[in-house]
Amino acid sequence: MTTHNPRFRRLPRTGRWLRGLAGLAVLAAASEILGRAGIVHRDFLPPASTILARAVSLAGDADFLTNLWSTIKAWAIGLAIAIGAGVPLGLLLGGVPVLNTAVRAVIEFLRPIPSVALIPLVSLILGSGLTTEATLIVYAAAWPVLFNTIYGLQDVDPLAKETLRAFGFGRLSVMWRVSLPAAAPFIATGVRLAAATALILAVGTEILSGFGQGLGTFIAQAQQSIDGTKDVLAGTVWAGGLGLLINTVLVTGERRLFRWHGAQTGGRS
Repeated sequence: MTTHNPRFRRLPRTGRWLRGLAGLAVLAAASEILGRAGIVHRDFLPPASTILARAVSLAGDADFLTNLWSTIKAWAIGLAIAIGAGVPLGLLLGGVPVLNTAVRAVIEFLRPIPSVALIPLVSLILGSGLTTEATLIVYAAAWPVLFNTIYGLQDVDPLAKETLRAFGFGRLSVMWRVSLPAAAPFIATGVRLAAATALILAVGTEILSGFGQGLGTFIAQAQQSIDGTKDVLAGTVWAGGLGLLINTVLVTGERRLFRWHGAQTGGRS
């Protein structure tokens, strides 16, 4: 009989949220104190209240909202293509071990190459704009989806697959009825990781390119202004808030769709 030590019980969801908010509050308070006391010059670190006020005011700036929408659009397009390519390819490689072995060396060669390093090459081939940004996002975001799909297939109960095969079901039927539902929680986790990666690439590509539209472009251009630190940090707050919102939505969706998986794994996220 398995016993659980009370010290290792998971915090209630409200408790985890409170801890997260407390951490943000401490960070904001430290920024406020350092800025107000003059310990750090305001040109380098404005008080948190000033940064947050500027971030709020940007919500009414039409140009900023255009930049924000441009980033969201690139993120969504790149992530959708990454999912559309990563899941089928993961199912193929995970379901056909011989093929997985044949292409593993190529995959392991390509995976460590950082997408940021490909910006000059992709820009040279495709030019600037949404096409280049989406291509880089797809390259970076497809890996978590691909590998989580493969790992999910490896976790499928072999007895369930053999049972269906014994009743005359073919490979595709077994994949659809057993393998894919069992791998779905892993795929969802891969999508969540890919969503964060896609946002990082979207903003990072815009910052490094320094032209066009996007949240990263707004931050990059703010760096060039005399009093741009406030706008840089306000733009960073928006990027962080967008990432937090995306992660919260995806985590909530995972928990609601795959309650049974959380029960099997002891409620781990």
